[in-house]
Amino acid sequence: MLKIGCHLSISKGFYQAMLDTTYVGGNTFQFFSRNPRGFGAKELDLEDLNKAITYLKEHNFVTPLCHAPYTLNLASQKEDIRELARMILKDDFKRISYFENPLYNIHPGSHVGIGSIEGINLITSLLNEVVDDSTKPTVLLETMAGKGSEVGRDFQEIKNILDKLNHKEKFGVCLDTCHIYSAGYDIKENLDVVLNTFDEIIGLDKLKAIHLNDSKMPFNSFKDRHEVIGKGTLGLDAIINIINHPKLKDLPFYLETPHDTLDGYKEEIELLKSKYN
Repeated sequence: MLKIGCHLSISKGFYQAMLDTTYVGGNTFQFFSRNPRGFGAKELDLEDLNKAITYLKEHNFVTPLCHAPYTLNLASQKEDIRELARMILKDDFKRISYFENPLYNIHPGSHVGIGSIEGINLITSLLNEVVDDSTKPTVLLETMAGKGSEVGRDFQEIKNILDKLNHKEKFGVCLDTCHIYSAGYDIKENLDVVLNTFDEIIGLDKLKAIHLNDSKMPFNSFKDRHEVIGKGTLGLDAIINIINHPKLKDLPFYLETPHDTLDGYKEEIELLKSKYN
């Protein structure tokens, strides 16, 4: 069974997001924990949440993936930004702990000129402060496209973060197909080589989820621009190879492709399900 869904708003509640997922033909979805460009979050509606969790179990859904807001920067040197990140991470961990086996995705951060080594030290220091034995979610570090001063532009940087964490069992990786293709990993022509490289550096046991996106930008461009499946430089054949690869096919896939309506996701998911072996 293909585990697939798209990014959905939870502004109308988790239960509505479950219904929207069913409409598009998915069995999981991704959502932002709060305003993606800010920090505000609505108070949890526990009645709605419990109704959604019941629906999830009855329909054999995969636990949805929670995405942290883009405004978090764990690599920042500014203490006010770091304190805000601590507060948000702790609050988000509590919010999604109602789900079984929750996953929480974060962008590692941007070092803003101080260099990736110091950026990684700041990222791991903050994560070691907020993640302990009681933390329920598995925290996923997302692979990045490499624009600007992003940390996580290659597998070694992700590995360097993981190596410095105290509770390694609480962490994993979310691989974004658009990002790594833009970062210079040729998953279009050399998927097996890229996966072997990932396994050698990080370990495929750490790979917990995939953001399934085509790319508007060319290979090795270091630009983060998602495209509809099959309409970008990565292309449909490459995406089909990814969802059917024996080392990847059982992972959950999350579409972050640009659509104005649910029907766009519905068409994509129908197409991908028809190509899944």
